[in-house]
Amino acid sequence: MTDRTPFASIDPVTALVDATGTFFESARDAFPGAVAADWERAAALDPGAFGPEGAWRLDFRCFAVADPDGAGWTLIDAGVGPAEGPGAPWCPVPGRLPGLLAEAGIDRDDVHTVVLTHLHEDHTGWATGADRLPFFPRARYVVQRAETAALDREDPVWSWVVEPLRAGGQLWEVEGERRLRPGVTLLPTPGHTPGHQSVLVERPGGRDVLVTGDLLVHAVQLAAPSVAYAHEQDPAAARASREEWLARAAARGAVLATAHLTRPFVEPPAAAP
Repeated sequence: MTDRTPFASIDPVTALVDATGTFFESARDAFPGAVAADWERAAALDPGAFGPEGAWRLDFRCFAVADPDGAGWTLIDAGVGPAEGPGAPWCPVPGRLPGLLAEAGIDRDDVHTVVLTHLHEDHTGWATGADRLPFFPRARYVVQRAETAALDREDPVWSWVVEPLRAGGQLWEVEGERRLRPGVTLLPTPGHTPGHQSVLVERPGGRDVLVTGDLLVHAVQLAAPSVAYAHEQDPAAARASREEWLARAAARGAVLATAHLTRPFVEPPAAAP
């Protein structure tokens, strides 16, 4: 697969493509409830996602949000990680986030906050390194308490992320909606996982950006937000979160910043052409 442009930005949000790849099952298997009209519209919204013979092509994306004074960064999600990370059994590892950060002029020491939308392997890979030390040594890592509470202790992300960050005092477990700083707010959007969260970045004088995490994972869920993803832990809750926040994003004129679509910034459904 040809790599897409690794950088895109809507100031102060920069999209960083840690990896690109093909999912381990076809799109139609992953979204069995979608109908022909949904797929037709999805192909128009994100043609890059459609590979040969029904293959689902996707990006694995993180987002860096600059502080208003330029003093530091918030990173939203931590990509697929290194070759030996927990995402190795199915993700296109190793990811390239360390190099991208350097190219973007972002020093790891200047990342003061890492928001983990949820604790799946493809969103937590660079949270720590193979040495189990925090990859961002000065950052607090923010996750919903409901997410850590629900994570199986045998899940490799527990030993890769939760245990070492807790041991080092860098894991910040929060409950519910929380403003991290002016203009950056955590929004609980459960369903994909029990403690899934999205992030609203407010842009005075510009359109706000809703960083979705896995609130939606494919353009077919833009075309038809009611369509379930086969790997959602609670499909009913995921649908409710998706429909609510896509509608809110459209009502406030926000742009969506997506983790897995092949376009980083897209319009919410009601605003889509």
